[in-house]
Amino acid sequence: MTRSTRGARSLVQLLLTLFLTMLLATALAAAQDRPEEGGHEIEVWSGGGHSVPGGTKDTSVWNAGVRYGWILTAPHGPGFLNGRFELALDAVPAFVVFQRANTTYGGGVNPVGFKWIFATRGRVAPYLELNGGTLFTTHDVPARTSPVNFASSAVFGTYFLGEHAWSVDVRYLHISNAGLTVPNPGVNTVQVRLGFGKFFAKK
Repeated sequence: MTRSTRGARSLVQLLLTLFLTMLLATALAAAQDRPEEGGHEIEVWSGGGHSVPGGTKDTSVWNAGVRYGWILTAPHGPGFLNGRFELALDAVPAFVVFQRANTTYGGGVNPVGFKWIFATRGRVAPYLELNGGTLFTTHDVPARTSPVNFASSAVFGTYFLGEHAWSVDVRYLHISNAGLTVPNPGVNTVQVRLGFGKFFAKK
């Protein structure tokens, strides 16, 4: 078993424990804060995952950050697609990549996050998201490429609404230097991410 595989299994165990804790806390919450037009969101989050086919193998990642989002619309759209649009910004001060050559540390910013939060009446609100940004690391990612990369994600997740908003999502993360160096094999990972935050209504 490689070091990256052991690290990935430990991340999965940790995330499952946090997820069960999140469900319990949501069940105990009484008041519900919800996304509303003109309001905003603040969230801290952490996630991790392992590489999948299509890029460099045997690579695991862990990251953590903080998000600020703006709810720009009231619910609109047909039927089950009815939802609200959120524009979000992520600061990522902690990004760790476990690869065969080394373990590298870094950080970045995702200035563009487009989220569609489905309008529901209960405590569960699914969402879809696309985001992108930059990543700077202490070593090349992947090895022998570049320490400067671009990161983009496609996401499906769910909010659990109560006094605070918990979130859990699965995201496909692509890391690439966009041709800054050759070769450019990139890294593709599937991650699980957990978040804890709050929605604030328009004042």
